[in-house]
Amino acid sequence: MKKLTSDMKELLQTQLSFLATTDGHNHPQVGPKGTMRILDDTHLLYDEHTGKQAWENIHVNPQVAVAVVNHDVFKGYRFEGKAIIHQDDQIFADAQEFAAGHHVPQPIAAVVIEIEEIFYLDAGKTAGDPVQ
Repeated sequence: MKKLTSDMKELLQTQLSFLATTDGHNHPQVGPKGTMRILDDTHLLYDEHTGKQAWENIHVNPQVAVAVVNHDVFKGYRFEGKAIIHQDDQIFADAQEFAAGHHVPQPIAAVVIEIEEIFYLDAGKTAGDPVQ
């Protein structure tokens, strides 16, 4: 697994993240995840509220990508990895508490993403390059 740097953590804490998934026919889906946050140095976490496209896609194909960019400075990252669904455990209980404290709908699940690869989304020649 890859580790988050302080720069990556700063972006994840201050910018809106987008989750990309694919369905059983390899049709892409991308959408904002306002509850995306850092679980630890090698995992991201978000609250699944709707149970719609991304939720259905993760059941079919757990490989996902998360993109976060600061448009003001044209700097960002793409995190790729496996999504793991949590219900009826401490991670889910913590997600419910997070939702209550942030006045967002109660989640149907907490989704943890194991970060396997990280890529630059900066403007310029490093765009799309893997982070070493």
